[in-house]
Amino acid sequence: MLHYETYLLNEDADWIVFVHGAGGSIVTWKYQKEAFRPYFNLLLLDMRDHGMSKNMQPAYDSYNFDIVCDDILEVIDHLEIKRAHFLSLSLGSVVLQKIDEKRPELIDKMIMAGGVFKADLKIKLFVHSAKFLNYFLPYRVMYNLFSLIVLPKKNHAQSRRIFRLQSQKLAPKEYLKWVDLYKEFFKLLKSFFHKEMNALSLIVMGEEDHVFFKAAKLFVEQHAKASLVVFEKCGHVVNIEQYERFNQTVLNFLLQPAK
Repeated sequence: MLHYETYLLNEDADWIVFVHGAGGSIVTWKYQKEAFRPYFNLLLLDMRDHGMSKNMQPAYDSYNFDIVCDDILEVIDHLEIKRAHFLSLSLGSVVLQKIDEKRPELIDKMIMAGGVFKADLKIKLFVHSAKFLNYFLPYRVMYNLFSLIVLPKKNHAQSRRIFRLQSQKLAPKEYLKWVDLYKEFFKLLKSFFHKEMNALSLIVMGEEDHVFFKAAKLFVEQHAKASLVVFEKCGHVVNIEQYERFNQTVLNFLLQPAK
């Protein structure tokens, strides 16, 4: 089973399940744990190969999004969580939408930070470049390069540092299995972009997220149940770079009664 941590408020409190992005871990949510603990039960997970979720069984020669989602659902079912809010970051937004497709009754509200929503030209170039450079560059060199492309500014430095440290726990063979998700990744983005959403959703993006911001705006325009909050002078990893504003924005969204 995936490595996970729980923080229990009481048995009647709502749950929040945290889904990090590729190369991340539970550490992704270092600024959210204490902010949300007074209000919710928390479940934080390391996805397969990430953080402390190593040597998962069964092992697979390649991955798909069903495998990634089923890993998470196994933990949720083990803990007997019947319904929860879900908070995702980056690629975690695709995993979250896949969970919503498989088990819509499980999801109350969704928050997608730095979400990935549409395979536009910039995103396709980004993903295909990563795949191509695997043949020439060591994994860690390439990850550092692409973290600089996604988070290029001085105010993104802390986010770059945290994600580079987390990514060091991924072995090269593990990383290649995640990169190979790109084929299904494009298909899922196309499918989810126009598919009706089941849950009330909040999309939180940084205006300096030059790779993913435009697609997020287009996604929200397509979905009546989705709303967009944009943080000025902020990059891709909004929950770290402007964590105080992020925490308050998410709490306001989760604590207000659903209309």
